[in-house]
Amino acid sequence: MAEQRRILVVEDDVTIALAVRNRLAAEGFDVRVAGDGQDALIQYGRADPDLVILDRLLPGLDGLEVCRRMQAARPVPVLMLTALGEETDVLVGLGVGADDYLAKPFSMRELVARIHALLRRVERAAQLAAEDTVIRVGEVEIDTAARRVFVGGAEAQLTRTEFDLLRRLAERPGQVFERDRLLSDVWGFSEAAATRTVDSHVRALRRKLGSDVVRTVHGVGYALVRR
Repeated sequence: MAEQRRILVVEDDVTIALAVRNRLAAEGFDVRVAGDGQDALIQYGRADPDLVILDRLLPGLDGLEVCRRMQAARPVPVLMLTALGEETDVLVGLGVGADDYLAKPFSMRELVARIHALLRRVERAAQLAAEDTVIRVGEVEIDTAARRVFVGGAEAQLTRTEFDLLRRLAERPGQVFERDRLLSDVWGFSEAAATRTVDSHVRALRRKLGSDVVRTVHGVGYALVRR
């Protein structure tokens, strides 16, 4: 029997927390729940979860600070829940280590799909890391084994998802990848309503690697620029 995956749900809305816990338990996960940032950090240290579902707005320590401290202690896949529609807020969340985000209100079906996709991506990344390959595109150097990226010799700190997206684009420099294809290849699912996820991660990559590294083909998708 496969080992049961452990998920930590950090949500101060009791109704949402219980609904998520019950659904994930029914899906076969070992679920722990925390109602605020301090409790989340305590349970994170004790439970050693495989994945964290983290609300952006929490009493006391907010979700951004909680995510930052978790990633500093031990990197973990984080799916951030947000009721805020501001793109800058999403980018900040991705910048502190969140792998994906889901806007409230959300369907349980989509939440479960995102979780399974994220866990599969972590497993696939571990397998790819064993290949020990270095990809160079212009000034960008990608060490796939160490999961490190350098631009002009200086290291860029990318999140797990940013790295996976960059690696996929770098496999075929200059080729235009449609948004839904990137969702399928990188995130493990493809839904028209989720293409903004790709856009947000591309903007995060540009902030860290340079505004001209990834080219937008309007109405189609993105390509890594050859230099």
